[in-house]
Amino acid sequence: MDLFEHSGKGFIEKNAPLADRMRPRTLDEFVGQEHIIGPGRLLRRAITIDQISSVLFYGPPGTGKTTLARIIANTTKAQFISINAVLAGVKDIRAAIETAHKSLSLYSKRTILFVDEVHRFNKSQQDALLPHVENGVIIIIGATTENPYFEVNKALVSRSRIFRLRSLTAGDLRTVARMALKDPERGYGRKNVRIDNGALDHLVTVANGDARGVLNALELAVETTEPDTEGTVNITRDVAEESIQRKAVLYDKDGDAHYDTISAFIKSIRGSDPDAALYWMSRMVYAGEDPRFIFRRMLILASEDIGLADPDALGVVVNAARAFEYVGIPEGRFHLAQACLYLATAAKSNSTLAFFDALKSVAEETAGDVPDHLKDASRDGEDFGHGKGYLYPHAYRDHWVAQQYLPDVLQNKMFYQPSGQGREKEIKVRVDRLREARVEAMVEQEDPDPFTPHAGDNSKHAGNAWIKRTSSETGLAEIRDRVLELAEISRDSLVLDFHARTGLIAFEAQRRIREGGVWALAHTDSEYSTLVTMAGRFPALGRPFILKTTRDTFTSDIKQAGGDTIAFTSIVGRRILAKQQDKAGLLCSIASLLAPGGVLALAETIPRLGQRLSDIVTFSRKESSLKKKFADAENELFDDTTDPMVNWTMESLEKEFPYRAEYAMHTFTETIQRPKRITHGEIEFWFRESSNQERRSLGDQLRGMLSEKEFMRCKEIVTGCCVNRDITWKTAVGYIKLAKKSSRKSTGETGTDIT
Repeated sequence: MDLFEHSGKGFIEKNAPLADRMRPRTLDEFVGQEHIIGPGRLLRRAITIDQISSVLFYGPPGTGKTTLARIIANTTKAQFISINAVLAGVKDIRAAIETAHKSLSLYSKRTILFVDEVHRFNKSQQDALLPHVENGVIIIIGATTENPYFEVNKALVSRSRIFRLRSLTAGDLRTVARMALKDPERGYGRKNVRIDNGALDHLVTVANGDARGVLNALELAVETTEPDTEGTVNITRDVAEESIQRKAVLYDKDGDAHYDTISAFIKSIRGSDPDAALYWMSRMVYAGEDPRFIFRRMLILASEDIGLADPDALGVVVNAARAFEYVGIPEGRFHLAQACLYLATAAKSNSTLAFFDALKSVAEETAGDVPDHLKDASRDGEDFGHGKGYLYPHAYRDHWVAQQYLPDVLQNKMFYQPSGQGREKEIKVRVDRLREARVEAMVEQEDPDPFTPHAGDNSKHAGNAWIKRTSSETGLAEIRDRVLELAEISRDSLVLDFHARTGLIAFEAQRRIREGGVWALAHTDSEYSTLVTMAGRFPALGRPFILKTTRDTFTSDIKQAGGDTIAFTSIVGRRILAKQQDKAGLLCSIASLLAPGGVLALAETIPRLGQRLSDIVTFSRKESSLKKKFADAENELFDDTTDPMVNWTMESLEKEFPYRAEYAMHTFTETIQRPKRITHGEIEFWFRESSNQERRSLGDQLRGMLSEKEFMRCKEIVTGCCVNRDITWKTAVGYIKLAKKSSRKSTGETGTDIT
């Protein structure tokens, strides 16, 4: 390097963009990606001891792929050559390989070849590298924003270890920005820069996980802001908004983001979630997707997923697409939105698939064997888990199942607010009911049961989450409607939902009676907050009255709020009694709030009569004794006579109720069988070793009866039979109808004190 080259290099380094100057030089300076370079992780160990093998770094822009390669270059003793697949040709590849050969033969020195944007190499260029990777002449480090399983030569993928980098978190981006502000050599440590929290939050939010984006915006803000009289550069929210005005959405029309986003859009419409459908369509439109592509996909969906359930759906999309051709952008977005909302709120049916069933029969008869199923759009589900755990709505009754469609940060966000006019009035009721069932199901997964004993309770029955998980309810809407039917509510009823949780029963009851006729009890702060938020969709005078209370104080709290003479014509509830030691006593306390002639209706899951794993897993003939041990261990949990979760049925509860002469009591049990998708996480939970604060798990039971080898074999069998398969799952739901006799003697209008 001559004097002029050295001077030029120094000038470039000094005047390089902030994002380039602040690029980490060591692993200690690297921010984020703890899942691959955190302490003790494989990649960190390999870099530290200079034993790197061929790797592919895959992730969104600005997450550190090139930076990791430069860190390797700074730490390795091997020769390091860097090329960019966009600029490099066959000549550059041959030169790099020739240099690697010389280094190996003359100096016994390895060569690491870093290929940035490796997916840009065509197949022949990638093939040219294979022999030299195979014989160890070069070690490849590739960086790509595209899915390597789809965009990179399979032979090259098979010879490389793939590390997936994730978008940086908000905390990571704040750390990056603060490092730039404090660094006196490469950043702005020598300047007096003050940035408002709101300004930094805006830069971080709009950067969307991209470190380069937040640094570029910070640089623009600092360099274009004049210091005040004291020499301080003040970065306010207004300055930040000017510096980074538009969020960059990761969306390559030929890449993963394209396929993943349209997949999320279609699944959200199929799942009848208009909020999520609008969100994903907005992502596509914002990123510049051709609206005609979106219309084409909606035309397919109108027949595939709605069909004859709403024959108008196809015509709506066709007309919207035609209108778009007349109007164009930007006004044509109204037609996109109308078609999207219509499809998302329409009734669903996949009856048109019967045609494909007929084609399949023809194919089998004429061509022999055909695959049992076709892979969906998640082309690499086995490696990355894309598509696994998705619950196909058509497999469930009413062609709907509660599941997450929006991103985590936008859960329960409601973009679409149906009006109460015309046909949309009916749509509003349906959308609200689905939202209520979806929220209830999501919350129920976290098991927010207020009657669960405290974590410090060391008793045997401190909380058997295993039994709760194996008896979790499905068909929430059906259970809701059955409870309200049993409660015999009318337009003039005064209804109490004893444990409203998210309002599944309370809000539907409110739709059926006059304004102000429903009381909803919340037992935790989070339940109270959820109920208040969900109730905001109703007119001010038509919302349920929400009261926060506890099991011990609900009677006095209700009378304090409504007066000593308050009495309810209907009391409803779900999942109230299961964990209670004295179920009949709690039932009596609740029933004391009934007016003469009033009805109490409850739905309770009965774990004792629910699904047993031993009934759905298959052991070989040689393992019949192991199967018996497994079934015995499971039955021992369900047959525990001292456990309030499982030591009861509707019949036993009816016998224990002490006031049968004063109440007309009717109970019955229904068995519900529905598809269920079991995850690896559930298997691990069932087979875990419980702590001192928990009941014995299934794993504890098995460990006490089996050898370690037998235990692991049982776990292997359950996993093989259940995980990521649609299992027909049995749930027993018991119903209680308790009517207070209006002619009985009483000590007051609200009935005798039977608590």
